Parts: sequence; structure tokens; C-alpha cells
Amino acid sequence: MWEKEIKETMERVTREIISRCIKYSRRCHREIFISKTSSGKGINVRELDPKTPEGRAALKAFLKVPKRHYTIYGLGSPSEKNPVNWRKVNLGFLRRTTNTLVIFLTMALKGTPFKIRLYQLLGVHIGQDTEIMMGAWLDHFRPELIFIGDRTLIGAFTRITVHAYEGLGKFRYGVVSIGSDCTIASGTGMGVIQIGDRVRTLPNTVLSPYYIKVPDGAVVGYQKPACAVGGPEAEVRPQD
Repeated sequence: MWEKEIKETMERVTREIISRCIKYSRRCHREIFISKTSSGKGINVRELDPKTPEGRAALKAFLKVPKRHYTIYGLGSPSEKNPVNWRKVNLGFLRRTTNTLVIFLTMALKGTPFKIRLYQLLGVHIGQDTEIMMGAWLDHFRPELIFIGDRTLIGAFTRITVHAYEGLGKFRYGVVSIGSDCTIASGTGMGVIQIGDRVRTLPNTVLSPYYIKVPDGAVVGYQKPACAVGGPEAEVRPQD
């Protein structure tokens, strides 16, 4: 449903983050890298500088096929000299603060069209007749990377996160897309993920990082463990 919008938004966000990385890498005299995988070799952001002909060409090639997630590393740990705060790289202070205030406001609101409009003003992509219940938390760093289809219910106290800080100056960001006619039950938590149409989660289910894609028509929840030792096992099964 959102394929074109996802590619365009991911490219725009990545260009912005790369530009911020270049600025802070020079200011703090650090080598900062961006990778298309969570652990693979990345490229120095200064090689993607759009202010130089070589950088523009390299950046165009790097973003020729935008990925659904990227990893930034090399920011430095707090104990190192001149570390770069990952929050500054991700988003500017003013917009980050504004987003946070609006997200906290929406958490206190019931699932009304006004609430949906507030999310859309933040950049969240939301389809027709979708409802988001009280207490749900949508990522305030990059809400524009959240895509939700038509006639989907986001239950109370659900958490949708498009970024993950992994420590030692490394963080990931990417797209969360939820299809149409889905029921995301109360307390569900998810990170970067692609959820198909007609998917249902059981209450308090944790999706990412266990799944990167949930197929159409699946029910996602937990099996009761066979013994008292160890945690419950995740289960994905198609609906009848």
C-alpha cells in the first residue's frame, strides 16, 4: 500500500541523517559510518558529502535502492574523547522536543479522528478508518517512518519504535509498516518490521527483533511453555 511513500521517505530521512553525521564528524573529529546491514561493513559518511561532485555521485549510488533500515556507528562511547550523541544525529533538538510533547499528548487521548490528525501532522502515514487507542506510544524520533494501513486497530499501550540505540555509539533506524485490516492487541511491542494485511497479535506480544516480516493473515502470540523452566516460545500461525 505504501511502497512508493516508504522509498521516498526512507531516502529523505537517510539523506538528512547523513548530512547531520557529516557535520558532527567534522566538528568532533570522528569517523562516522553508515551501513545497510546491522553488522556489515559501512561507508564513511564523508564519502557521501552532497556538497562535492564525488560525494553527490556516491550518495546517489548508495541510495539507488533505499533499504528499509540502516545502521550508524562510530559515534563513540561516552568515555571516549569527543563522542557524538546519537540523538543529535537522529534528529534536531527542537523537532525532537516538539515531537515528544505531541506524542505524550496523544497517549492521553482516546482513539478519535483528532488524535489521528495529530499523528499525521507529525508525519505518521495512516490509512482510512484506522484507530489508535489511549496509551499507545509511537516513536517520537522519526514518526514519519511509521506506516499503518486502512481499518487497522492499534491497541492500548502498544509501542511502535523505528530506532534502537545499541550502545558504544551505534544505533539503527528503519521502517515500521503495518498492513490493512490488522488488529494489534494491547501491549504489543515492535521495532523495525513489515507486517502484512489481516494480521492479529495477541496481548503483550513482542515482535521485533524476533521477526522482520509477518505474512498476511498471521496470528502472532505465545505458546504456553511445556515446563516451568525458561520463557514462552513465540508462534506465528495463519488464521483459519
